[in-house]
Amino acid sequence: MILMSLMISITYFYFLQMNLDYYKLILVVRTDLKMGKGKVAAQCAHAAVAAYKAVENYPEVLHAWERSGQAKITVKVDSDSALKEIAKQAVAVGLLANTIKDAGHTQVKPGSRTVCAIGPGPAKLIDQVTGHLKLF
Repeated sequence: MILMSLMISITYFYFLQMNLDYYKLILVVRTDLKMGKGKVAAQCAHAAVAAYKAVENYPEVLHAWERSGQAKITVKVDSDSALKEIAKQAVAVGLLANTIKDAGHTQVKPGSRTVCAIGPGPAKLIDQVTGHLKLF
């Protein structure tokens, strides 16, 4: 019984060591488009779904994000060029970046990039790319 308890404790210790990183998803929203709250919510939902579909190809990342509570944090940029640059930097460090282009049926021009989902991925890595951005 003591040996079994010790084995479980050791196994759990190694599990914790392997999963110390906190994982999160960042949603980068363009503020220059002046989208309404509902529009922003819809675009963020599209980006979150795209990110989830992409991370399904990396089950270890998906499971780490799920174990971390599936954090979703929304930040802002003020231009299309800033959004593209953040996505480029994310890809350069090995993160997933999924940019949403709007169909243009309501508030913005067709093809406008509205939101970019960065991650999910390790918070430390994501913060290197998005840590300077202000919350939306």
